[in-house]
Amino acid sequence: MSSILREIFIKYLYMKDELLPNTKEIARRIKEIRNEYKLSQTEFGDLLGVSQDTVSLWEHAKSLPTTEYVVAVAKVFKLSADYILGLKDF
Repeated sequence: MSSILREIFIKYLYMKDELLPNTKEIARRIKEIRNEYKLSQTEFGDLLGVSQDTVSLWEHAKSLPTTEYVVAVAKVFKLSADYILGLKDF
């Protein structure tokens, strides 16, 4: 491995937690939003055009919503995408 690639890799290892989305926080916020509106996973999914299984995967941090669905949640519930992604609080 070249020294430049090694340096980039080492920087990535130290920064990866900052670069990768906080899946647990995203999961927690999606569940919080759904519960705030007293919606079942099925009802929440119906509003967004996804299945109950997909909502469950999001809420258990097994999968992340795509950009399209982060934007959809933000629009439907009048929230910022930054909030949903855990980048800022209300």
